[in-house]
Amino acid sequence: MIIQKNKFLGDKFRKKDEFESKLLDLARVAHTRAGGKKLRFRAIIVTGDKAGKVGVGVASGLDVAQAVEKATFQAKRNLIKIPIVENTIPHEVEAKFGPAQILLRPQRKGRGLVAGGTVRIICQLAGIKNISSKVLSRTGNKLNNARATIKALKKIKYATSRN
Repeated sequence: MIIQKNKFLGDKFRKKDEFESKLLDLARVAHTRAGGKKLRFRAIIVTGDKAGKVGVGVASGLDVAQAVEKATFQAKRNLIKIPIVENTIPHEVEAKFGPAQILLRPQRKGRGLVAGGTVRIICQLAGIKNISSKVLSRTGNKLNNARATIKALKKIKYATSRN
């Protein structure tokens, strides 16, 4: 944990957040009421520490800042721990969430992050440096793809040595 001096608080100290967050998607959502359309904003945030912890949060608010803040809080509450062995995952894993289906494969050192869009952001923030992924479904829904990726990462078992 890093403690830094905050210029806004004067001499008081506050702890610096060790998690990094990225905005995955921001959507304007509306539903019709008797008085007309009620507009809100939905934010999808991915949070990770680049050392094996990652989480996805979804929230809506009356304005963009409120939605992002609420989604960041949710992402930090939904953190999962991922076993990372030599900058990759220990074994191949596949998961399905709704219509989204994701396949994650470990790669040798130096291959890099061979993943696109949603899966790439989640793997970067988790700290996985060498992985190959494929979105097997035809859906482009970022939220479903993110949840399928998290579900796949939850399925990873720790590598145990047999003697």
